[in-house]
Amino acid sequence: MSAAQHTANAHDGHGHDDHHDDHHGDVGPHSTFSGYMVGFVLSIILTAIPFWLVMAKVIADRNTAVLVLGAFAVVQILVHMVCFLHMNGKVEGGWTLLSTIFTVVFVAIAISGTLWVMFHMNANMMPGHPTPTPPTQTESGAAAGHHTP
Repeated sequence: MSAAQHTANAHDGHGHDDHHDDHHGDVGPHSTFSGYMVGFVLSIILTAIPFWLVMAKVIADRNTAVLVLGAFAVVQILVHMVCFLHMNGKVEGGWTLLSTIFTVVFVAIAISGTLWVMFHMNANMMPGHPTPTPPTQTESGAAAGHHTP
């Protein structure tokens, strides 16, 4: 078979296409060694920087440190999703990415609702009833009919 016949046969739907072109749609994740290495290096960097920030006590304010470390964590999650889990808008027609977005929104609503209830619990509780004071020793003896001489 000549090269021209092979090319015509490969693209007419009856032959096998030896090339992995993206025009057929993305049926699954395509990985390369360089893609994994980029993800690996980014993961190391996104772990080393927060570790250094904490160990060197670069950020003195605790709230700022939590926000910065949380931002690094979110970026690292995104790196893992893209480089290692191959999440993008093309895989499975975008349904994988859409279901992940739905899950993130659902979890965010659940966590924020739980935190709202926990922080506003005292304001949302029913008013308390007065607690009766326990009787003292002299009152309990007098109530039982025992008189001391």
